[in-house]
Amino acid sequence: MTMEPEELEEITPDVVADARGSACPGPLLEAKKSIGSVPVGGIVEIRSSDPGSRGDIPVWANKVGHEFLGVLEAPEGYDRIFVRRGK
Repeated sequence: MTMEPEELEEITPDVVADARGSACPGPLLEAKKSIGSVPVGGIVEIRSSDPGSRGDIPVWANKVGHEFLGVLEAPEGYDRIFVRRGK
């Protein structure tokens, strides 16, 4: 279940993976690398300027047992994608 933008604004992620300027599959690789550095239940924020990340990261998260929480558009023109580690 994705969260409302107001709820996402309140999240303090455990790790921020900055993949801005990186084309596919860079942001997804950053997400995979970063999720291992947080405890189960921890939250990773992936920052991406690649529009494909909006689709790729939720599909990956759901496939491997993590929880996709949602996407915020930053005023600077990139996406802030939130994933909670599931296992």
